[in-house]
Amino acid sequence: MTAVLALKLALVPLLIYLVTLAGRRWGPSVAGWLSAFPIVAGPILLTLALEQGVPFAASAAEGTLLSVVAILVFCMVYAWASARLQVAGSMLLALSAWGLAVALLQTLRPALGVSFVLVWCALLLAVRLFPAVAPSAGGARRNDLPWRMLAAAILVLLVTTGAAHMGARLSGFFAMFPVMGSVLVGFAHAGSGRASAVALLRGMVCGFFGFSVFCVTLAMQLRQSGLGAAFGLALGCALVVHVAARRMLAAPAVAAPSAVRS
Repeated sequence: MTAVLALKLALVPLLIYLVTLAGRRWGPSVAGWLSAFPIVAGPILLTLALEQGVPFAASAAEGTLLSVVAILVFCMVYAWASARLQVAGSMLLALSAWGLAVALLQTLRPALGVSFVLVWCALLLAVRLFPAVAPSAGGARRNDLPWRMLAAAILVLLVTTGAAHMGARLSGFFAMFPVMGSVLVGFAHAGSGRASAVALLRGMVCGFFGFSVFCVTLAMQLRQSGLGAAFGLALGCALVVHVAARRMLAAPAVAAPSAVRS
């Protein structure tokens, strides 16, 4: 078992657990926002730097930055498809759109600064294009945490196996495969209704502003400074933007089911 796979198998189900609890306490928008912080991609890129070298990790970080556009495609397609389709149909359509977006983005080789501007333009546009959804009265399923964690572990195994022989750039894209997003959104939609799923997706989009800052800072600093300094600076900058984006862009959240009942 590689270090990257072990890291994913340890981190992702644990983070699914913690983010789910946060969503039940503070609402799905907060859960989505928290899930977008580079708490999964960051350790994966660090492991790639230790195993494959700093240049490899820097290239992977550039791919991870551009892959935010593909994640936005996933979010928008799911949010709109869920108006007509149930969880399975919406997820299939959203993941297919994500795959097509990755294939298209793989043909592009923009400079790092151009990628950053493109990602931020896409983020600002996505925030405005989310559908307005009335809160639903559906209750949350309280016994689905083990299933969420199991689904996350299975997805990690499948994605990591498929990405085993990819180069640095494509490894960066697959570091951003919507594992957490798929699990969190799918279970939110099934358990609490479309409104919770859309609120979670919108929270994720707000969180990707900080994530993109992490990627661009890391890609630049890995080529200029030490490994520890590069990751420390990237995480610090990402945290500042992550909190600022939440304060400036967050829409009124769909209340957590527990809060509604109380």
